Amino acid sequence: MKEKTLKTPRAKGGLKKISAAIGEYKAISIWTSVLVAVEVLFEVFIPLIMAQIVDTGMNDELTAFPFILTFGNLKVQLFEMSDRTLFIVVCGVMMVVMALLSLICGALSAKLAATASTGFAGNLRKKLFYKVENFSFKNLDRFNTANLVTRLTTDVTNMQNSYMMIIRILVRAPFMLILSLVMSITISPKLSIIFAVVLPVLILGLAWGTKVIFPRFEKMLYKYDEMNESTQENLIGIRAVKAYVREDNETKKFKKVSETVQKLQFSAEKIIVIAFPFMQILVYACIVCIILFGGREIINSHNGATQGMTVGDLTAFLNYVMQILMSLIMVAMVFMTIVMSRASMDRVVEVLDEKIDIEDGENAKDIVPVDGSIDFDNVDFSYKNDSSVLNLENIDLHIRSGETIGIIGGTGSAKTTLVQLIPRLYDVFDGSVKVGGVDVRDYKIESLRSAIGVVLQKNVLFSGTIKQNLLWGNPNATDEEIYHAAQAAQAHDFIMSFPNGYETDLGQGGVNVSGGQKQRLCIARALLKHPKIMILDDSTSAVDTATDASIRAGLKKEFGDTTVIIIAQRVSSVEDADRIIVMNDGKIDGIGTHDELISNNDIYRDVYLSQQKGSEEEEVSENA
Repeated sequence: MKEKTLKTPRAKGGLKKISAAIGEYKAISIWTSVLVAVEVLFEVFIPLIMAQIVDTGMNDELTAFPFILTFGNLKVQLFEMSDRTLFIVVCGVMMVVMALLSLICGALSAKLAATASTGFAGNLRKKLFYKVENFSFKNLDRFNTANLVTRLTTDVTNMQNSYMMIIRILVRAPFMLILSLVMSITISPKLSIIFAVVLPVLILGLAWGTKVIFPRFEKMLYKYDEMNESTQENLIGIRAVKAYVREDNETKKFKKVSETVQKLQFSAEKIIVIAFPFMQILVYACIVCIILFGGREIINSHNGATQGMTVGDLTAFLNYVMQILMSLIMVAMVFMTIVMSRASMDRVVEVLDEKIDIEDGENAKDIVPVDGSIDFDNVDFSYKNDSSVLNLENIDLHIRSGETIGIIGGTGSAKTTLVQLIPRLYDVFDGSVKVGGVDVRDYKIESLRSAIGVVLQKNVLFSGTIKQNLLWGNPNATDEEIYHAAQAAQAHDFIMSFPNGYETDLGQGGVNVSGGQKQRLCIARALLKHPKIMILDDSTSAVDTATDASIRAGLKKEFGDTTVIIIAQRVSSVEDADRIIVMNDGKIDGIGTHDELISNNDIYRDVYLSQQKGSEEEEVSENA
């Protein structure tokens, strides 16, 4: 499969769009960062107190024990004691108190960060879901289901993790780095020169890693889409897989794509695997150098050669070195996570930026169509918005309210495309479609579609009971209305044959009903809308001809004022229609009654005769 990665446009203003999802969690995010800063402040002061304890315990010559904070040449004495043990105990208590305060701030910041990041992810998923819900069919043609699922799950989770790290680690690490550097320089400017060598190396390594890792993670995420797509197809078509004994083939297919994901993920993460040992080597090299040069300073100080660093100072300095280097490692981790989430952000923003091509116009009317009349005025349509590639061409068709219209034609003749323009699932390329005498683009979409019942080729039922599924057509429908619609769709009898009747649980996608039963439930659901226009797109193909005829009779009897459009492959499904439209290669080849088309339309006559011949052969075979 051709890679999509290189074709993904870089999201413009993506950060601004994504940050809008923080919403009501801004205050919590700020408090998280404030608590992290306070936590770091307490942690930075602990090595200074520890240095006081070490120097006091090792110096037997002291008779008074001052608590002195040293900042380069500036020395600040906070208090003094005459008892060594009491001094050590007081300093120890101060360390414990600071550690506890740091722990409390850390725990609170972690809790707030979890709240803020999950809230941010929740808001982002809502924005994505609402956006997808408003997609037109043309928008959905650009993104397959697995692709959207990955963006709503994996990509948003990556961004959630990054956001948590940004408000905690990305505040903690630089703040600790700066404070620890300042404290290190005040203790020993000479030893601090070591950082001038190490820091540029780490920063350059981090920049290189970021540049290399990003495209690898981006590729990996698109392969995730393929893996999810394979899984989804397999689970939806599991019965076909078992019927054709294709388990081994599907397993191999999934294994292949999952191994590709594994290789891409490894190629990205191996940079991280290499980077961390490299950083640890630098950390340990720093510690060795500091102990070496710091130890010499202490020895020279004791010998009287110089006056400077004490054992306590070296202990504090080493603590600050660890804090500095751990901060750098944390920064590296955050940047790696941000790199991965940057690819995710581009994919999420791609969905948010998708222009919905079918929306309410500025002057759209919030009115219900006055009747079920339909007018196609010189309509051209192209899925590609290209006049050289038209799927419908020069359609001029006028349907009176209450008419029953049949549409027939070969596969790919654009039967479904024609009816999808009526509820404005797609917009015309040229010309206009009118319902009730008003251009469909002048209605509010909700008002237009509420007046049109559509049963598409793919019959979709949802998890829940039969009654819950039927109520999709009209959430306020009474039981009598539900029974009435089910009877018209020839569904009531088989529903009542179930032990729980209308409370029967359908399972995911209606797995426990047959194809014909599913079609009848979908028709009943559409009828509950009391639509002015009813579109049946090959929606009785799975029922027998007798039931098909009963459904058409029920529609005519109970919903006679509704305009009914029936797309069918069987002539018997449309021969009683008021008029029949014959489609051929995106054009109307003929319009008329059954008898008229038999006489003057070659395509219709050929279809009719081929089906009649098949029926006669089947009848002879049964009699034999």
